[in-house]
Amino acid sequence: MGYIRVRFAPSPTGDLHIGGVRTALFNWLFAKNKGGKFILRIEDTDEARSTEESVKIILDAMKWLELNWDEGPGSENPKYSPYCQIERKKQGVYQKYADKLVAKGLAYPCYCVPEEVDDMRKKARANKLPPKYDGRCSRLTTEQRKQKESEGKKAVVRFKMPSLGTTVLNDLIKGRVEFDNSLLDDFVIMKTSGIPTYNFACVVDDYLMEITHVLRGDDHISNTPRQIHIYNALDWKVPEFAHMSMILGPDGVRLSKRHGHTSVLEYRKEGYLQEALINYLALLGWSTEDSRQVFKIEELKQEFSIERCGISPSIFDPVKLLWLNGEKIRSKSPQQVYELFIDWLKCTDNEKLTEGWDVELLKKALVLERDKIKLLKDIPSLVDFFFTKEVDYREEAVRKILLSEKSKDSAKLVLIESAVRLPNQHDFSAESLEHYARNLAVEKNIKAGQVFHPIRVAISGRTQGPGLFQMMEVMGKEEVVRRINAAINKFFQQ
Repeated sequence: MGYIRVRFAPSPTGDLHIGGVRTALFNWLFAKNKGGKFILRIEDTDEARSTEESVKIILDAMKWLELNWDEGPGSENPKYSPYCQIERKKQGVYQKYADKLVAKGLAYPCYCVPEEVDDMRKKARANKLPPKYDGRCSRLTTEQRKQKESEGKKAVVRFKMPSLGTTVLNDLIKGRVEFDNSLLDDFVIMKTSGIPTYNFACVVDDYLMEITHVLRGDDHISNTPRQIHIYNALDWKVPEFAHMSMILGPDGVRLSKRHGHTSVLEYRKEGYLQEALINYLALLGWSTEDSRQVFKIEELKQEFSIERCGISPSIFDPVKLLWLNGEKIRSKSPQQVYELFIDWLKCTDNEKLTEGWDVELLKKALVLERDKIKLLKDIPSLVDFFFTKEVDYREEAVRKILLSEKSKDSAKLVLIESAVRLPNQHDFSAESLEHYARNLAVEKNIKAGQVFHPIRVAISGRTQGPGLFQMMEVMGKEEVVRRINAAINKFFQQ
């Protein structure tokens, strides 16, 4: 395919959403697979909505996802910079090529105000014709243009589209797509403010940045015939186009906020791993022959190909993403889970949650609960009881296990016996502790559960958690005995 240059060109008008990240990811994977360059360009020509804050959000999200760009903000190549369109506009980049099109008679100044254009479209609809601009300013004489300018009328610049024939797109994903030119009107390429429109600016930038392949969502496919005509009018080579399938929610409707988080950084706050989100998004519109589901990043780079991208819409399934995140967490070593958790605390300003926690005890607790962690935000509620001075007894656990009519006497007996015997338990390993508990059940002629459950509630305050004896081993003899005595004093002392 020769040398590859692709780009991701978000508009900084809000958060970076799931659809945008999927576009960035496919471009990034394609570049990595082909040994090409991945360029990040900020398309900030929407004067009313573009903000510096949104630029920062985009950059932060890309950095978290580790979709590192070869060129772009902070990684400028003097040959192609700047990488923000407003900066390029200040350098006169777009005006230069708009003037060239006007000089060739392929574009023209248009003095019609928006209300006039709307009226033209309404009349066309009423006559059952395509609702488009009628091209009247293209027929103005030089004197008529001078007259309008002398009246202080400002002009946009419109590109002159052919009215006959078809425009053909040979899309790398969708195949051959034909567009009827009669349905396409002369469109604006430069606003009265001197700001270029999207269709014009992205063509100029893609050409000057030597973009070879344009991979984007199929919501852009209607822009493609206009862009092809601009390339041809300027005698530029048209890049290869590949339009990726739309992402839908589980209900089959286009993905939106009502389906859950769409902003990428919200997933970070929830405790998703960067690699889980990358893995999952790679499966939205792309697959391998064996329909494999779990990939490492390096494997995605090696496997990715445009040929394996599908044309059908993809369904965003939050349940599957959550499952995949849990799989990724379980694949980590205890030290890695600990480091990921600490990073999550820092990025979400939640460091106070673990203030005063013993690091080594936390690492041991994470080992016990690793299989239950689906999100990093789950961790505090799973392990916080290890670090409390006073056990937070859950009402249902106390009522059911310690104080019910059926269990109160046996629970009291088990805790009092354990408070006496456990200080003398020389071997405090999980195996030895289980042996102790089962022997106590046999000795007192009660079920094993009648020993296990009261001890669990006494030392953790809850009925669920890690394996009881592993938990006791990690907590340590002194702390286990202290908590059992505290439970006796709280619930069984008259």
